[in-house]
Amino acid sequence: MGLAINSKVVTKTKSKPHTITDWKLPIATIDEVEKIAQDLNHIIIDVRDGERYRGEKEPIDLIAGHILGAINIPFTENLTKNGLFLSPENLKEKYLNAFNAIPSDHIIVHCGSGVTACHTLLAIAYAGLNIPKLYVGSWSEWSRNKV
Repeated sequence: MGLAINSKVVTKTKSKPHTITDWKLPIATIDEVEKIAQDLNHIIIDVRDGERYRGEKEPIDLIAGHILGAINIPFTENLTKNGLFLSPENLKEKYLNAFNAIPSDHIIVHCGSGVTACHTLLAIAYAGLNIPKLYVGSWSEWSRNKV
């Protein structure tokens, strides 16, 4: 609209991209997921929409469904109707109930390709809880190798 955002003239400067060398948070491999998938002392959380979790719809991968033993907590349930995170208190209560005293290092979060699972990890951190493991390969890797 041509409106100034402040009273100072801003000069753009070129910056170098940040180089990421290693993921710094805990991750799980496909073999670890397979090993603990039905272990009651562990939880695997699938954050995809319920339709995808239930295998009713699969817009990306060749096979629909979910990892046997995984529970479904869609990442969209972390948000208000305006698309903002629920309060940290609400998220904390929600995830403490879901975790049922299982420690974070016994919890693995995944989605379709590893992206929206990070959204849930952020919501869990925002709630003040320890961040569980991320299964980076998620349903895309699992469905191509274990189904």
